[in-house]
Amino acid sequence: MLSNQRIFMIVGSVALVMLSAVVHEVAHGWVAYKLGDPTAKQAGRLTLNPLAHLDPVGSVLLPLLMAWIGGPVFAFAKPVPYNPYNLRNPRRDEVLVALAGPTSNLLQALVGSLAFRLAFASWSGAADALYWVLMALQIYVYVNLTLMFFNLIPLPPLDGSKIVMPLLHGSARQSYYKIQQYSMPILLVVLYVLPSVLGFDPLGMYLDATAGNLATLMMGA
Repeated sequence: MLSNQRIFMIVGSVALVMLSAVVHEVAHGWVAYKLGDPTAKQAGRLTLNPLAHLDPVGSVLLPLLMAWIGGPVFAFAKPVPYNPYNLRNPRRDEVLVALAGPTSNLLQALVGSLAFRLAFASWSGAADALYWVLMALQIYVYVNLTLMFFNLIPLPPLDGSKIVMPLLHGSARQSYYKIQQYSMPILLVVLYVLPSVLGFDPLGMYLDATAGNLATLMMGA
């Protein structure tokens, strides 16, 4: 039977990853709008209303499954649409739009870690209401850092691919185009096949070294 803490971790992780993913997508659309593209605004996607963004599989089932398994929890919402041809400086602005999502997650993690430190300073050590608030803030910080570092992986459809692309030229860009064709199989292998079949989890190791260590540093825990 699941303990109250385990249930809280699962439900809290899924709820907070939904919130964080929505903010992530709105950030993409908001920066695109500020740089000249009104597509997201016209589509009604510059809103924090989760109903406008959540994807049943990527926003609910995937994080629920990952929280149940006990590994890193991340998710994706429906991508906010934008038209790069409307951007004032497409080559530069596409990178800024891509960076907006991970940056929003970093800012959320910073806010969460500050709130955690303030709440922790007032905590008596008892298993009271503040204890559950601290747990929620820990989850919020880690979820956002996980989303940030996961999205910085340079494979489509992740934001890292849009950040790397303008930096490549000639044969390097052509080689990257070829790799892009296999991006989803690569992600599926890394996410599921390697950990379950070979017991090797490179993504988990990467997220532990990045999101895990940074979360510990930010919260002083």
